Amino acid sequence: MKKILIIIIIIILLSSLGAIIWYNINLSSVSKESDAVTFVIKAKTGKKQIISNLKTANLIKNELATTIYLKLHGDMKIEAGTYNLDRNMNVKELFSKIAEGAKADNTIRITFKEGMRLPQFVKQIADTFNKNYDDLIKEINSKEFLTPLIEEYSFLENDILDDKIYYKLEGYLYPNTYDFYKDSNLTQIVKKMLNETNKQLDPYKIAMSESKYTIHEILTMASIIEKEATSSSDREMVSQVIYKRLKTGMSLGMDVTAYYGAKLDLTENISPYLQDDNPYNTRRTGFLGLPIGPICNPSISSIKAALNPSDTDYTYFVADIATKKVYFAKDAKEFAVLKEKYMK
Repeated sequence: MKKILIIIIIIILLSSLGAIIWYNINLSSVSKESDAVTFVIKAKTGKKQIISNLKTANLIKNELATTIYLKLHGDMKIEAGTYNLDRNMNVKELFSKIAEGAKADNTIRITFKEGMRLPQFVKQIADTFNKNYDDLIKEINSKEFLTPLIEEYSFLENDILDDKIYYKLEGYLYPNTYDFYKDSNLTQIVKKMLNETNKQLDPYKIAMSESKYTIHEILTMASIIEKEATSSSDREMVSQVIYKRLKTGMSLGMDVTAYYGAKLDLTENISPYLQDDNPYNTRRTGFLGLPIGPICNPSISSIKAALNPSDTDYTYFVADIATKKVYFAKDAKEFAVLKEKYMK
């Protein structure tokens, strides 16, 4: 009887210890890295919903553990408002901030649009943080800045260090809306964007590893697709054209790469630059294969299209600038008709 009692006590103690360990682990921060988040608590929102919203925002690990914490701290004051939180805060720190009514007055929100070039992103950063654009471009392109990032992020490969690439992280900074601390430096800003890129690419990493093309090449294709089409179906068909031309040894011959190579906006006249000898210009006579790197920062829709070309057999396409619709042709004769109709 005494032996059974001892066993029961041990089981209870081990269970209690396990519960304490589980509780403490699930109260810890979701990230060791600083990652600012603007969190809104609307008026009359109950604690259960607040906890659910915190989980959705990836600010807590476990709803049950957080619920237990709040029950053990029943006198905690929670007010409606907008709060400046961080994913490196544990549950105690999060609710301490909320209990203090610490309003979000130390963050800056920037929206980086899909299809924009890296210099445009850097211009936004320079203007928002009152920094020198030329200094930021020089820093973000430096080997000293890039090497630690390549070591940290598996999708960043040494391809980006090629001296011929205009902007090394072009295509790798995911376009989205971000909240940054006002005193953020360029490394913190870029790492937050790369974290989002990693998150977006995660569901497709197996497909990327099975592709005959490198991640760098896939993102290069995605960036071209982003510039050439807007709808998912059009993007998949543009992707098919790219794959077919690469497979058959035909030049891509795409204007958007010539614009990037000449550092021109799409509204400018590209005609004088179609034979420019640069590593992006697929319009140049004799240029085969992909550009040396991405020509913009693509959306996940274009990345998906680059991995999943449509099951069609097109060789040409023409984009209608007015409607954003893309028209496809299987041969040069069909293409000539489309050019006459849609290329003004």
